[in-house]
Formats: sequence, C-alpha cells, structure tokens
Amino acid sequence: MQQYLLSIYQPVGDPPPSEVLGRIMADVHAFIQETKSAGAWVFNGGLAPPSSATVVRVKAGETLLTDGPFAEAKEFIGGFCVIRAQDLDAALAWGAKLGRATTLPIEVRPFHAHA
Repeated sequence: MQQYLLSIYQPVGDPPPSEVLGRIMADVHAFIQETKSAGAWVFNGGLAPPSSATVVRVKAGETLLTDGPFAEAKEFIGGFCVIRAQDLDAALAWGAKLGRATTLPIEVRPFHAHA
C-alpha cells in the first residue's frame, strides 16, 4: 500500500469560537478513529503556529537560522495525517472525509515509492 500525506491548511488568525472548535475536534477525533479501524492510519499530529517555526538554510557550508515560517502566507499547515491507501482515489476519499471533519482544505500528496 502507498502512503499519503493529508495536510490540513488552516487560515491565519484566531481559531473559531470554542463551541465550533469543539465540534470540529470531535469530528477530527472520529476521523482518526475511523482511519485506525480501517487499518489506514500511520501517524497524525497538530502543529504549533507558524510563529514558532525556525527555518534552517545551509549555504557554502554555513548554517543560517531564521525565525518564522519559510514564506508569508494567508494559510499554513496546521496539522497532518499520514495514511496508507490502496491508490490515489482511496487517499482522496480519506482527504474528503478529513475536509468534512475540519471544514478546511486538505492537500493529499503521495510519498515517493520505495525501490
């Protein structure tokens, strides 16, 4: 089975009100439980805000550390899930379920196939 990364794109700004966020998180938890029950789950996690990021660049043997995200954006990856799926169509179906749970855009991307 192929592995896929489901990236959750979150808008910059304040989170939704607690009553809305609570429902979303319950739906996300149900999604994770469904992927585990189906044997599709590999790993998932939420990420700290972009302001916590540090970018590492190595140029001419010198390491440069820069605070903040690599690029300014109106949305950022707020969390992710790595799944196993039979094919892209199956991975897209999981992505659609996660999109319904989070109410956010989901990028579905396959990992490189191992030789």
